[in-house]
Amino acid sequence: MNRTQLVNAIREKKSVLCVGLDTDTTKIPKHLFAEEDPVFAFNKAIIDATKDYTVAYKINTAFYEAQGIKGWISLGKTLDYIPKDIFTIADAKRGDIGNTAEQYALTFFNTYPFDSVTVAPYMGSDSVKPFLQFEGNWAIVLGLTSNAGSADFQLQQCGDELLYEKVLKTVAGWGNPGNLMFVIGATRMEQLKHIRTILPDHFFLVPGVGAQGGDVDTVCQNAMNKDGGILINVSRGVIYVSEGQDFAERAGEAAKAYQQQMAAYL
Repeated sequence: MNRTQLVNAIREKKSVLCVGLDTDTTKIPKHLFAEEDPVFAFNKAIIDATKDYTVAYKINTAFYEAQGIKGWISLGKTLDYIPKDIFTIADAKRGDIGNTAEQYALTFFNTYPFDSVTVAPYMGSDSVKPFLQFEGNWAIVLGLTSNAGSADFQLQQCGDELLYEKVLKTVAGWGNPGNLMFVIGATRMEQLKHIRTILPDHFFLVPGVGAQGGDVDTVCQNAMNKDGGILINVSRGVIYVSEGQDFAERAGEAAKAYQQQMAAYL
């Protein structure tokens, strides 16, 4: 999905919601274990209930890789089931160099045809640029994350600026706002507005809303641009609202509530 298609989807749905399919087999409703593929059965029901309110789905590959071959099968079936007009993210956080990075790009753009994949930039340009060679696909590069440990490196002084600022400015020069996004945590409220001044046109994938303490209003007020410019990821706050038979219905209600809150800014 290219930038124009993503922006159009945001305008049509009046939403910047990204639903995280971080499907944990210890948290899905117990009745689903009667299904042949409980993970896919859960994801399918969540997608059916939320697809009218979301413009993106983020699949955290760790929850699938941990299940071995059957997890990869569930991942593939889930990806195939997501409507083609909804942006897809492989949250894989790959970050190797050279031929290895090229193979990771082929994995998540060809073998599993995601629109985008999250990438760690620590090893430099040759760990990111292979992901930028695919027309219509995106690299979503870790910028300023929401975890407590991000202060260990990202918020350290690096010359006249903080390390995360240097990363954002440097990586932005490797691609363009049509193939590069950045992960910016919602809990970094004090930096959101500043980062938007550094990168006025790029999209931000914003985790941390809901269970981690970030809120939609703060993110929208400080990080939106004329095209929307953000994808606010919510995982637990949508997919695990209920553990009962009504889990999908309740997820749909949660997604709709987030969408309505976002619509006020679009």
